[in-house]
Amino acid sequence: MTAFPFLGGSFNGRSPSFDAQRTFNLYPEMGESGSSRSPVALIGTPGLALWTTLTGGGIRGMLRFDASTSIIVAGSSVWKVTSGKTATLLGTILNTTPTVSMASNGSLVMLVMGNLSGYFIDPAAGTVTVIADPDFLGGGRVDYIDGYFIWNVPGTGKFQITQLYGTGIDGLDFASAEGAPDNLVSLLVNHREIWLFGENSTEVWYDSGGGDFPLQRIQGAFIESGCAATNSVAKMDNTVFWLSTDDRGFGIVQRAAGYTPQRVSNHAFETAAASYSTISDAVAYTYQQEGHSFYVVTFPTAGATWCFDASNGLWHERGYRQADGTLTRHRSNCQMNFAGETLVGDWENGNVYALDLNTFTDNGDAIERFRICPHITNDGKYSFYQALELFMQTGVGLQTGQGVDPQAMLQWSDDGGYTWSSEQWADIGAVGEYETRVRWRRLGKSRDRLFKVAISDPIRVVFTGASLEMIGGKA
Repeated sequence: MTAFPFLGGSFNGRSPSFDAQRTFNLYPEMGESGSSRSPVALIGTPGLALWTTLTGGGIRGMLRFDASTSIIVAGSSVWKVTSGKTATLLGTILNTTPTVSMASNGSLVMLVMGNLSGYFIDPAAGTVTVIADPDFLGGGRVDYIDGYFIWNVPGTGKFQITQLYGTGIDGLDFASAEGAPDNLVSLLVNHREIWLFGENSTEVWYDSGGGDFPLQRIQGAFIESGCAATNSVAKMDNTVFWLSTDDRGFGIVQRAAGYTPQRVSNHAFETAAASYSTISDAVAYTYQQEGHSFYVVTFPTAGATWCFDASNGLWHERGYRQADGTLTRHRSNCQMNFAGETLVGDWENGNVYALDLNTFTDNGDAIERFRICPHITNDGKYSFYQALELFMQTGVGLQTGQGVDPQAMLQWSDDGGYTWSSEQWADIGAVGEYETRVRWRRLGKSRDRLFKVAISDPIRVVFTGASLEMIGGKA
């Protein structure tokens, strides 16, 4: 048996004949001890453990207000939810966009939704008040800096601020990102700097404390790369990530290295993004779990979710298996760190979940996980595959129900990933059967072979490698 490069991230290229690797609902983790079983393992992504359910509709936004209070928008309903899961309805808003943007000044929350509507939420008083000030020109995305709420005005190059430590809006308290003649798409405050994302360019401003208008452009902080999706902007790993566009093209995920954009997406992601009918609806969030920092970006129209791991620079895919077996976007729409949990909201209903590595279903629904390995070739000659052994954590079967006798399912393709064989099953091991060997035999011959291993039982999944027994042919 000879080890072969079974593990890795997703890289399903423009042609599967070139590269067809996929890592779905599994994420790579690099060994750090120097004595691990393999340099990399594939770990099952967290399941969805139901935390609470709110009425009103899909979860459009979540904000940790303080250690014991959060604000969650479900459809048209605005809820105050405590760390003890007590939910209080504060009021209603228009249900006109799939996501909302919120920011807190410690006393109040400002909410905008990418149009002319805006609201102030007072968690202590339990009120939701529409912004009726005629000087409010609408908000695309809101944030907070040094006592000011700040938001971009949709369809313009302008951004506005409130009065210092207040909610009043002066019609003269606005500025424009004028480094390029494009409209602002989004904004974000990171390390007390304001990133203003336009259609084709990005500028960075700061609070200078000026008397007339406190915000000024940082000289030299101009980037010739804009933002393709308002809600793709997120901060992580001490910097800013976004789905970019400019005069030369679109669909690259960038991270800021200082004030220089750095490409972090790969050709597989970019090929997929180019195939989607739209990417302007992309929504992203970030979270940290067990030392991994994840940028999770979902394309709702395309029904696809991709995830970048800043700890190793690799991408993988995430998704939800529907009742008919179809794989679609992940259930999560937004995220917050609250009550000792990483919480996410369901895009379709009022469920709030904990992203839990010890939960092996999506709120009771099966999670399909699979890995498609790199091409195995022999200079155009036949190879005869006598056996494949998958190295993974075994003996993890459940006491009852699905998963009591967990199985791994093997398929292969001999035409570059266009068609696949029927499934061949192998035991993973009932509970406690830690020495189970996951093996398949008599796997035929091929000049070019791809192997796919899938698991849908609700068990802990950890792949640490694979080995292959094969004999090379002469023709």
